[in-house]
Amino acid sequence: MTDQPIRAPGTRPPRQSRTGLTSTGVRKAASKSERSRSREFALQALYQTLVGRNEVADVDSFTRDLAGFSKCDAVHFDALLHGCAEEMSALDALIVPLLDRKLDEISPVEHSVLWIGAYELKHCLDVPWRVVLNECVELAKEFGGTDGHKYVNAVLNTLAPQLRAAEVSADRGKTRS
Repeated sequence: MTDQPIRAPGTRPPRQSRTGLTSTGVRKAASKSERSRSREFALQALYQTLVGRNEVADVDSFTRDLAGFSKCDAVHFDALLHGCAEEMSALDALIVPLLDRKLDEISPVEHSVLWIGAYELKHCLDVPWRVVLNECVELAKEFGGTDGHKYVNAVLNTLAPQLRAAEVSADRGKTRS
């Protein structure tokens, strides 16, 4: 037995909301920007390097052949994948002091999302810090564990003032006025 309501024959199911969000609150694919898509592909690629120990060049080649890659910002994808891969140790050094557990106890998805967030906060100054946080929370909601997005938010919200002190301070000053 299903929990679906019984409909009269010939009637249509209720129309789905067109807000751009799925029932779980995640953005629908059609409403995602090229940069959001590049973050998704970078997350998948970083996951393969982290869990599968695959070479970055192989993962890069594989990812570019995936369906939908043509709709992403390939330059941003390159920056995220290769930048995070080259700076894994440095990014971990930024993240580890903010964790409440050992790094190897964090899900590989959240670990990869934290790399993306730390990398963007450090190097992608054209992306506002709040956008970096929001995008990483969305990635964690879509690909991570049940409450992984809360953990990602807490860590990156603590890291942002360290890497973008003036921007965060100015932005937080506006919200108090």
